[in-house]
Amino acid sequence: MEADKKIVSLSKAADTAPANIRKMPYNIEAEQYIIGSILNNNEAINKVADFLLPDHFFEPIHQKIYQAISNLYDKGIIANPVTLKNHFNNDEAIEEVGGANYLLKLCSLASGIFNIRDYGLIAYNLFISRSLIQVGEEILEDAYKSTGEEQASSQIEIPEGKLFSLASTGYSETNFSPAKIALSNALKVADAASKRDGSMSGVSTGFRDLNNLLGGFNKSDLIILAARPSMGKTALALNFALQAADHLKLEYNKLMDEYKNKGAEAMLEEAPKPGSIGVISLEMSSEQLATRLLSMKTDINASDIRRGKLSKTAHNDEFAKLVKASAELQDMPIFIDDTPALSISAIRTRARRLKRKNNLEFLIIDYLQLIRGVNKKSQESRVQEISEITMGLKAIAKELDIPVLALSQLSRQVEQRADHRPQLSDLRESGSIEQDADIVMFIYREAYYKERLKPSGDDAQAMEKWQAEMEKIDRISEIMISKNRNGPIDNVLLVFDKNTTRFEDTPKGYQ
Repeated sequence: MEADKKIVSLSKAADTAPANIRKMPYNIEAEQYIIGSILNNNEAINKVADFLLPDHFFEPIHQKIYQAISNLYDKGIIANPVTLKNHFNNDEAIEEVGGANYLLKLCSLASGIFNIRDYGLIAYNLFISRSLIQVGEEILEDAYKSTGEEQASSQIEIPEGKLFSLASTGYSETNFSPAKIALSNALKVADAASKRDGSMSGVSTGFRDLNNLLGGFNKSDLIILAARPSMGKTALALNFALQAADHLKLEYNKLMDEYKNKGAEAMLEEAPKPGSIGVISLEMSSEQLATRLLSMKTDINASDIRRGKLSKTAHNDEFAKLVKASAELQDMPIFIDDTPALSISAIRTRARRLKRKNNLEFLIIDYLQLIRGVNKKSQESRVQEISEITMGLKAIAKELDIPVLALSQLSRQVEQRADHRPQLSDLRESGSIEQDADIVMFIYREAYYKERLKPSGDDAQAMEKWQAEMEKIDRISEIMISKNRNGPIDNVLLVFDKNTTRFEDTPKGYQ
């Protein structure tokens, strides 16, 4: 009885507060039922372990007990009042409420309790309520401290980030976590890759040799795709988007088949949301991007689609092809935002919303140099502003745990060299692009430069030689992987169709 009084006095001290003071929400009985149920049957922890952590308990003593039970269970040791007694021998807080007697009391209270998950959800939801109160207080405090010099977007971004993190993980900020969690996640990634084809661990690029080299686009990676104008940056990015959408749709359908086999309960509780692709276009309109996507799907020249120059014969009704392709594309999980001149904070905000609503799995930004910084000082220096932007893009990739692909322009130094193949030093305006990126890839089309060396029609021999060389290289694009933080660097050849802006794998064995 004395122990019961002590735990009540410790945890419900807020009840003695004046009526006009609000009390933190909690439910001690629910916490007791959870711990007691697990002590009676350690396997019960599996019903709450996927969402309930020690910090979610209101009572600090319950946090300690739940953590100790989890540690013993992970080691394969039975957790009960006897095994836990030695664990808490020198813990004054536990001893103050009765030590082993309190643990026995919890077992007794939970006798006959089977719906532990329901009680776990009560404890978790109350934790979220307490966290929301804390975030709200921080928002108020920051707002009162504001001097008016901060931009409105940055004032909104910080609390929105806390709320997003809370909605995603149950935490308002990231703290240290045991290495075993990271190791477990690494094993899951390896297992997922082995179930595919052993060469791809991330979102598919859609291209055989690129997947073999990169293993797909991996979570938390910042990928820079850079080239001079007219090399096909946007075209390749849209190819990635289309292929990744196909890949995510296929993977989701496989997962849903697995959950269907588990039954209705698994479908309701465990089945994930379908993944989506986000495209932020700061240069082209959504209609222009849609036209390119239709061109890729139908093999109809993009210019002909824009001008309405479509053929209609008994064997080839191009408008009917467009209608069919449009219906297929509408079913693709691709979301386009063509708002111009977005700041890095605005991009972060929009990406968070898409992650929350549509499970964003891959973000593409076209292009990096059109993003605005938010810091006044950085805006005075373009180099500092680009540094702020690339750091922000990497932060988005890590926070949302997705690959972020950002397109980038190259400096004109490329044009001034005899060898026009781009180098890392050609990345425009800042070395931070190379520094912050996990992967840097360039597009190089030799035909682009060869076309400008076309001889005059008077020299038939030179023209014939030029035509023969152009025929060999006209459709070939070289994708140069010049930085790969987690793998090798190499070049990959793709076939590029200028009319439909579609990239394809080269035939196997092509040199």
